[in-house]
Amino acid sequence: MRLLTNVIRRIAHAMHMVAGVLLIVMAVTVLIEVVTRALFGMTDGGLDLTIRGGVEIVSYSLLFMVLFALPYSVSRGQVIVDLFTENMSERLKMLLAGIYTLGFSFLGFAMATRFYESVERVAMTGETTQDLLIPLTYIYAISAFATFMLGLRGLFVAIDEIGKGLKTS
Repeated sequence: MRLLTNVIRRIAHAMHMVAGVLLIVMAVTVLIEVVTRALFGMTDGGLDLTIRGGVEIVSYSLLFMVLFALPYSVSRGQVIVDLFTENMSERLKMLLAGIYTLGFSFLGFAMATRFYESVERVAMTGETTQDLLIPLTYIYAISAFATFMLGLRGLFVAIDEIGKGLKTS
């Protein structure tokens, strides 16, 4: 079990690194778009260096950045309001954290199921993105993988948190 937990954590960490790269890609694309559109405007359309599909690059980078960051982040960064939990025992706090994280697991698995259904649907129709003509099957398949990893990571983190809560006296 510990080996499987470590493998899932490492995959989630790699996805987190990819999310960082996607954030940089998104920022650079926006910067290039702003500069090239300004040049286009200053030359009254004489110099057109705008990026075809820039909006799609930014929007899909944002989608994948969020979906790839979630699996690793599910075990950290949760906001806990001490006002409600300050009088609770450590055991109860860990159990509640595990139940809360289990909700992320259910959310991830539910989203993965819907994205997988979308993969099958768009595979039959052959739909593509508007500007870059990327098959939507790829977009939905990557999204299904990322949300499935959120579900897996959430499940294993929840099991760990609940286990620690049960061991705490």
